[in-house]
Amino acid sequence: MSQDLPITSYALLGLLTFGQPLTGYELKQRADRTLRFYWTAPAMSQVYSELARLHRRGLVRKEGQGRGTAYSLTTRGDRALRGWLAATPVGFPVLKHPVALRLMLGALISPEETRRMLREHLDAVRAEQAALQEVRTSLAGADASGQVFHHPSMVADWGLAYLDNEADTVAALLTRLEREEADRSSR
Repeated sequence: MSQDLPITSYALLGLLTFGQPLTGYELKQRADRTLRFYWTAPAMSQVYSELARLHRRGLVRKEGQGRGTAYSLTTRGDRALRGWLAATPVGFPVLKHPVALRLMLGALISPEETRRMLREHLDAVRAEQAALQEVRTSLAGADASGQVFHHPSMVADWGLAYLDNEADTVAALLTRLEREEADRSSR
């Protein structure tokens, strides 16, 4: 099966599998609370343009009008989502890490600025860990095998492990830079 829709379309279809119909605004809120930890959460305009595309293709149904329009997955949409999951190559993620890019160019700024950048990133990682832990906690009770949030809880656990590793890596880089600066200062 070819991937004839953007991955964001499949992500939105997937978010519609967890319960009642959602308005575009509610779908955006769900994406912001969940996708942002492992995929780019789409902009509001992108949510609506993708919903329009999915509706034209018969993959979602519309209920209501105007701001109260809610969307739900059709049988055809469910088949398309399952087909994409089963038959499309997974691919390998491309790391687009602005802090890694800045660190690579760290020789162009002062050591203090480089360490400040890494400390700010470490603070941001810790904030994301706390936010994702809240999401993980909210899944408890419906996360056992066979329950609706079993797989989302696995993704949350994966994300928490990733963030733990990110925090450990950045802390180690900071320690290394501080040690190198101390060695230079002592000469």
